[in-house]
Amino acid sequence: MQIFNQKKKLECLRDFLITAGILSAATGIGFGFYTLGFSEENIIIVYLLGAMIVAVLTASRVWSGLAALFSVLLFNYLFTVPRFSFSAYGSGYPVTFVIAFIAAMIVGNLAVQLKRQAERSDKMAYRTQILLETNQMLQRAVNEKEIVEETAGQIVKLFGRSVVCYRRNKKNLENPVVYPAGQENDLSVYFSDEERETALWAFRNHKRAGAGTDILSGAVCLYLTIRNKNNVYGVVGIDLREMVLTTAEQNLLLSVLGECALALEKEHYNRKRAEAATKAKNEQLRANLLRSISHDLRTPLTSISGNADILLQNHLDEEQRKRTCTYIYEDAIWMINLVENLLSATRIENGTMQLTKHAELLEDIIDEALKHISRKSKEYEIKKELPDEVLLVNVDSRLILQVFINLLDNAVKYTPPGGTISIETETETKFVHVRIADSGIGISEEKKKHIFDMFYMANEKIVDSRRSLGLGLALCRSIVTAHGGTIRVYDNHPKGSVFDFTLPLEEVAIHE
Repeated sequence: MQIFNQKKKLECLRDFLITAGILSAATGIGFGFYTLGFSEENIIIVYLLGAMIVAVLTASRVWSGLAALFSVLLFNYLFTVPRFSFSAYGSGYPVTFVIAFIAAMIVGNLAVQLKRQAERSDKMAYRTQILLETNQMLQRAVNEKEIVEETAGQIVKLFGRSVVCYRRNKKNLENPVVYPAGQENDLSVYFSDEERETALWAFRNHKRAGAGTDILSGAVCLYLTIRNKNNVYGVVGIDLREMVLTTAEQNLLLSVLGECALALEKEHYNRKRAEAATKAKNEQLRANLLRSISHDLRTPLTSISGNADILLQNHLDEEQRKRTCTYIYEDAIWMINLVENLLSATRIENGTMQLTKHAELLEDIIDEALKHISRKSKEYEIKKELPDEVLLVNVDSRLILQVFINLLDNAVKYTPPGGTISIETETETKFVHVRIADSGIGISEEKKKHIFDMFYMANEKIVDSRRSLGLGLALCRSIVTAHGGTIRVYDNHPKGSVFDFTLPLEEVAIHE
């Protein structure tokens, strides 16, 4: 308050000096005109002009009124006969003085009105600019924390005062965050019990409180809520020690907080909509998964139970017994791979998939994968085209083994018997490219866009009495991506498909 009073005194002194200076200048010009023999009308016009200039340059109408009064008095005292007295010989002079005074007042008032209109226009333009800038900044914010930070920064920039922000936490307020203005060292004042109680009162009552109000006025800050009609999103406090906000500043502050509330409301609804969409998607995925499992597990289980029943009857020769056992084994392996994919899908969905990476021989992983794929792979020509050099990769061998099994099983599943399946590698800086190519039915360009999506099946026809759940390739992408690699599919020539993925190479230390 002392600074405010000091500011008013300085403003009054400035306006007094301006008024005195302009009247002195008008008097000097008047003496010049008088010496040159100009008429009294020219001199009084100079004083009218001075009164108008005073009205433009000073902050109050009082100074333009005083300038009008002293202009008439000075003109009467210095330039009318008898000079250097307030008497006048001419009978019309009193009327002239009154008219001159009224003219000076009118001109001064018009100048004040024009000045204030210009100031209002400037304030409106400034307010519009600030609100537009604030809106643009809040539009770029991606979450509630960034919105509050941008708002606090804008208030600090506008008023040059420290700002305290309390974000809402369910039915209470979180701990305050202070955004200091300049190099303020002692921030403990903003964390006192009195300040928090004032912020809580404003939060619970949806009203302003603290400095400059009648409620808990001993607080350092003025606290206002960030709210709309239905919700309060937080409380903002602005340090008002030795400072008073004008009406225009208060309106600007409320407008900024209103923009913040709109941005928080939009972010809240966007988050709720995203959560609802995610929940609906998860429910759909769960429904698809359950439907697929109930359908696809029934077939191999029925096959296993039926073949086991045939074995129990013991009416088969050795060849038939061996073939029946092979059917049971293949269905069991298929179910094991399915369960592995389901477990991996669950770990990926809830974020619990952990990588345990070690240096592994890539050729050993490939050989192990070939042992686990369908027994029908014997009906195909599977070629390994690996370089002579030893390839060490830094991977989780269990997960990468699953990638190879899924890709090789797909190649076997969609390649006619007698076809060719090849496994090639090519090193590239810190990665190794692995390419699994087949001579099967291929994949259309449209289906390539979705081939790695969960539950998507490029070929919906049932192959080998079984239908894929559409998990294998999605899991391959997730596992390869988790290792920092990439996976893609393109056409093989003359027919078939190529799945190309990268794995990180392990650097080999050479000890001499």
